[in-house]
Amino acid sequence: MLVVPAAAVLAGEEEFDPNSVTPGIWGFVVTFLLMVVVVLLILDMVRRIRRTNYRAQVREQLDAEARDAELGEADGQATDAADGEPRDDERPDGASGR
Repeated sequence: MLVVPAAAVLAGEEEFDPNSVTPGIWGFVVTFLLMVVVVLLILDMVRRIRRTNYRAQVREQLDAEARDAELGEADGQATDAADGEPRDDERPDGASGR
């Protein structure tokens, strides 16, 4: 019980110069390594987000193409049984297929 107040009194009597108390070289090394790790984590996160966004964009394009293909088939792109070409009224340029 008496040891704790005595230690507090001794610590209170010791004064130090705040300018001479520095983290030293180890403090710099640890801070620098922590900074490097944080920068690498940020770069990795940006790369992963960019990849995810790109994959979502490609997926949307593929879905849109699939929908367009289904709509094209559903619109009845009928072909003439004789020669397998689209009928005249369905050709986009209006030209005759014969």
